[in-house]
Amino acid sequence: MVSVSQATTLGGIADLSPRRTARMAGVFYLIFILTTVSATYVRSRFIVSGDAVTTANNIVSSSELFRIGFVTELVSAVFFLLAAWALYVLLRPVNRNLALLFLLLNLGGVAVECINALNLFAALQFLSGPNYMNVFQTGQLQAMAMSFLNLYTSGFLIAQIFFSAWLLPLGYLVYKSRFLPRFLGLLLILDFFGNMSWFLQGFLLPSYGILAYPGNAISFIAEISLTLWLLIMGVKEQKPHLVDVSRQVEMK
Repeated sequence: MVSVSQATTLGGIADLSPRRTARMAGVFYLIFILTTVSATYVRSRFIVSGDAVTTANNIVSSSELFRIGFVTELVSAVFFLLAAWALYVLLRPVNRNLALLFLLLNLGGVAVECINALNLFAALQFLSGPNYMNVFQTGQLQAMAMSFLNLYTSGFLIAQIFFSAWLLPLGYLVYKSRFLPRFLGLLLILDFFGNMSWFLQGFLLPSYGILAYPGNAISFIAEISLTLWLLIMGVKEQKPHLVDVSRQVEMK
């Protein structure tokens, strides 16, 4: 059961003004972007594609920094989910079902990302783990660590299915909301195609990474634009006719 104090707290969160909710979503989204960039930068310092020996030496020489990158990625996933929750609260009055859909799709992607991050930790375990790993030769440990790092890359691409799909209902609701500019909704819908092109290129045409560059550029523009708009401009005052009818029924 939920206590009276808990119910009051939850009610207070749910009753935030749309402008404050938009600011909250912007803050969460900005933290997600910054932590993602940090984790990606740290990871890029260690992994040398196709070179298991150099990659292993990089990780062993700076294992603490590698751990920080691992934790930072998990933190970024949490803030991405929080940003999706705040957007759900903001856009729920437009269409509750579609808002719930994009929240669940985001949750699915975050779950895949967090589980997939264990591949990073597994690689670290092979290279600087307990003594029972000594039954393997150094070259074998390095090869297994590199295999788990490659699995991480594949798992990250799989998560893009969910992170692409959530953009369609999100973009549609932003477009229909009238309290956010329509161009943001169109950018988010284009971002869906950008992310999907990245996913398809990674699995179907892995030797042609350049094909993913236009999609990455669209994603950068769309998500940065949404974040800055929520932080700086917020939202227009919602009109009464935008209130979800189902919510009105529940209140009676």
